[in-house]
Amino acid sequence: MKTQNIITVKPQGYCGGVLKAIEIAKKTRIQYPNQKITILGNLVHNQYVKKALQSYSIDTIENKNKTRYELLDEINEGIVIFTAHGVSPKVYEKAKEKGLILVDASCPFVLQTQKIVKQYLDEDYTIFYIGKNKHPEAESIYTMSKNVYLIEPTKEIPNVDTNKIFVTNQTTMSIYELKDTFDQIKQLYPSAIFHDEICNATRVRQQAILDLENVDCLIVVGDPTSNNTQKLVDIGKKAGIPDVFSIQTVEDIDKKNFEPYSTIAITSGASTPTYLTNQVKDYLSQDIEKPKIRIQEILGAINLDGVR
Repeated sequence: MKTQNIITVKPQGYCGGVLKAIEIAKKTRIQYPNQKITILGNLVHNQYVKKALQSYSIDTIENKNKTRYELLDEINEGIVIFTAHGVSPKVYEKAKEKGLILVDASCPFVLQTQKIVKQYLDEDYTIFYIGKNKHPEAESIYTMSKNVYLIEPTKEIPNVDTNKIFVTNQTTMSIYELKDTFDQIKQLYPSAIFHDEICNATRVRQQAILDLENVDCLIVVGDPTSNNTQKLVDIGKKAGIPDVFSIQTVEDIDKKNFEPYSTIAITSGASTPTYLTNQVKDYLSQDIEKPKIRIQEILGAINLDGVR
C-alpha cells in the first residue's frame, strides 16, 4: 500500500452547544439518581450519543411526524430535558402545566435567535426564517407565531403585503445556501432587514473545508440526521474535492477502498463524538483491524459510576 497523508481538519467535532447539552444531561442524572429522565427529542443528532445516554437510564422520545409540543404528551412524570435545538415558549408552558421538572439544554446561539425573532414580532414585523422543515431548531422558531414564515433554500419566497420584514436563519445552514437565499429575498423585498445567524462553530467548520488544498477525498463523520453534518458534505462538494464520503462510524468503511487516495481529509459534524472520528482516523492511518465501538466510551470523562 502506498504512503498516504491523513489530514485531520481543524476545527471539527463537538461545538460548545453540544458539549453543554451533553454535560447538562450527565449532571442531571447525577443530581437526580432515582428520577425518571426523558429527553424531548434527540439531545443532539447522533444515535450513539442517544445510546450512551440510554445506558444511564436517560430516555429519549423522538417522532419525526410530531412536533415537540405534541411529543410532550408522552411525558407525564419526572424530568424533561429540552434539547440543544431549543423549544418554543408554548412547549415550556405546557411542560410547567404538567408539573414536570424542566432542564433546558438549549444552545445559547439558538436562544439568541429566538430572542431576536421575538423582539421583531413584538414590533409587528413579518419574519422570514430560513431553515429546514421539521428540524427541531427551526420548529422552535416557526411555531412561535403565524407571522413567522419558514423558507427552505431553493423553495419559493412567500408573497406578503408588508414592508416590515425581518429575515434570519437556522444556525447550521450552509454559508452558500444562506447567501443565495438572502440575495433572492433582497430582490423581492429590498427594504427587508437581514440578520445572519449562522453560528461561528458552523461557519469555521465549513470554512476549514473550503481552505483545504490538494485533497483527494474528504470523509465526513456524523449522523445522517444531523443538518450541520450534511452541510459539511455539501461544502466539500462545493469546494471541488473529487470524492466526498458521509459515514456514521468506522463500521461504514473498508480500508481497501481508500488505497487509491494519496491525501485523505477527515472531519466531523458538531454532534459527532471525537471517539468515533478517532476510530476512523486510526483505522485508516495504522496497521490495525477495524476497531469495535464501545458505547461506554461515547460520553467522555465524568463520574457516572453507580448511577444506573
